[in-house]
Parts: sequence; C-alpha cells; structure tokens
Amino acid sequence: MTTKTKNKVVTICIAVLLAGIFLWCLCRPADAFSDSERRALAQFPELSAETVLSGKFMTEFESYTLDQFPLRDKLRTLKAVCAFYLFGQKDNHDIYLAQGYASKLEYPMKEEAMERAAGRFAYVYDKYLKENDAKVYFSIIPDKNYFLAEANGYPALSYETFFEEMKKDMSFAEYIDITGLLTLKDFYRTDTHWKQENLIPVAGALGEAMGTPLSGEYRVETLDYPFYGVYYGQSALPLAAEEIKYLTSKALENCKVFDFQNNKETTVYDMEKAYGKDPYEMFLSGSLSLMTVENPNATTEKELILFRDSFGSSIAPLFAEGYRKITLVDIRYIHPDLLGRYIEFGGQDVLFLYSTLVLNNGETMK
Repeated sequence: MTTKTKNKVVTICIAVLLAGIFLWCLCRPADAFSDSERRALAQFPELSAETVLSGKFMTEFESYTLDQFPLRDKLRTLKAVCAFYLFGQKDNHDIYLAQGYASKLEYPMKEEAMERAAGRFAYVYDKYLKENDAKVYFSIIPDKNYFLAEANGYPALSYETFFEEMKKDMSFAEYIDITGLLTLKDFYRTDTHWKQENLIPVAGALGEAMGTPLSGEYRVETLDYPFYGVYYGQSALPLAAEEIKYLTSKALENCKVFDFQNNKETTVYDMEKAYGKDPYEMFLSGSLSLMTVENPNATTEKELILFRDSFGSSIAPLFAEGYRKITLVDIRYIHPDLLGRYIEFGGQDVLFLYSTLVLNNGETMK
C-alpha cells in the first residue's frame, strides 16, 4: 500500500469516526442529570436570532456538548486515572487522594466569606436572641483537610487562625471546641461528611457544655446499600464503595419530625433517600431549610434551636434524648427574617454548628 493510499484510508477512518460520534450525539436523548457528579447537565440551548447574535447560543452549546458527549463518564474516569497514576498529578480538579481518603482542597482562607457568615449569625442573634433568655453556643466542625492536607503536602487553611477569627467575630456565643474529639477515621473515605456512629462522644461533649447530659445508648444499624460519596463522582476515579451506619433507639423511632420546607411529616431516617442518589440524605432528609424533631420521651423539657449545615443532619438526632424539641435551621435556604413566622424564640438553648467548608464559603448564607 502506497503512502498516498494509507493517508486516504486514515482520513476516511477519521471522517467516519467523527461522523459516527456526531450522529450518536444527535440521536441519543440528552441526559438530564449526572448521578456521579450530582448535578444537572446542560441541555440544548434556545436557538434564536437574539441568542445567536449575543453569543449566548454558542456559549451554552459548548456546555451542552461537553455535558452530553457519549461515554462521558468513562472518558472522565480514563482522564482521572491517567492524571493520578500515569502522570503523577497531585490532584485532579482540586480532588486529591491521601491515606486512603479522597478530599477536595479548601484553600485559601476567605476572610470576607467568614465575616459574611459571622455577620449573618450576629444578625440572627440581634434580631431574635439578644433580648430573650436564650443560651447561645457555637462550635466548628473541621473538614477532612484538617487531618489530611498539610500532613500530605497539600495547601491547607491555617485552622487555628480560622477558629480564632470566627470566635472573635462571634463573641456573643460560648465556643465549644470539638476538634480534639475527631480523627480522620470519623469521616467517610469518599465523602465530605462525618460518620454518625462515631459522633456519640461529640454529641455528648456538646450536650454537656449546654447543660444537657446525654447517655448515648443506641443500636447501630447498617444500610444494605453501597455508599459512594460526593468525591467518588467528582474525582471520576474507581473508588470502593462504603457502608452507611446509623444509630437508633426506641426513643428515636418515636420522635415526631416535621419538614416545614415541604409542609409534611417525615422521619428521623428517610429510607427513601437512603436508596437514592445521595444516601447521606437519609439523615433527617438532607439539607432542608427548617424542620423540627420532637421527642415526647426526652429526659428534659428543654428546647434546642440548631443552626446548621448538612453535617448537622446526622448529629441532630443524637440531641433528641435530652431535648423535648429540636428546631433545625439552615439559613443557606431560608432568610433569617422569616424565622419569626415559625419559631417562638425565648429561653431555648441555641447552637450554631457549622463546618469549615461552609464558613469559608459564607456567601451562601442568606
């Protein structure tokens, strides 16, 4: 075969391949959601003279083609495996592996975002708590990078400075330090969150500091469904599945839970979500804006208002033993000005419990 013939064959093969991919893209239905990345995928944009002339169509079309490319997840995995294991990259889109754990870089410290978060907490305090008999507490949940990043040569927050800055900006609340009660093993290997079955000492320390001792007597149950955390999809690496364990008791089973966001009664453990896209959302149905947990068999008549992020979903049930009523508030999803419509403030214990991940991105607070 002559060189000219070889070139023709190669050109024809490439043309057929490109035409095949093009036809595949046209014929296959667009996916609405990526389970691995846990996000909505771009759809075919509106085609009009206005969108074409403004450049909006081509910008959105580029996103559409990237999101809807055939075998996209397999190609993402191939790219990630090559980046980590062939080319020796330290991270892939800020996701890194160390000591058997996947994590995402959280750096640098964003002082303006932290001030934003503290300012929203101060607004809640001034509006609802300052003039009533509330006892106000504050604690910070360190993310996995606290244990992983610097120890493995990755850029990390100056956590001591971070904690001190937040404590200074939240002088109206009594700080409860829980960092010494946590280790890397208390977190999922493929997810951001902590493991509920390891939180009994943490809940006990917080309860003790708030004057509400907790016995911490529970049964440990294991969800019969594999758990792939958020970093499994974001990293695109073939990471092993994990188990989700959860704590229960007769008292927890009898708790009454109400979801104000969706105006419905629910349960401490949402088993429908346990078998859904993100099984961690089984804990109090995930990050809802406002909900209550009432335990008629609590050891006290006290009430707790817990301002929290998604980490609070798994630890909140452990406070139910000592509080007749717990109100969970996530001001990322509900404006503080609306809280007076649902909560009668006065005399409760109030705990602001947030992870460094959320505090360092405080612009998410309403």
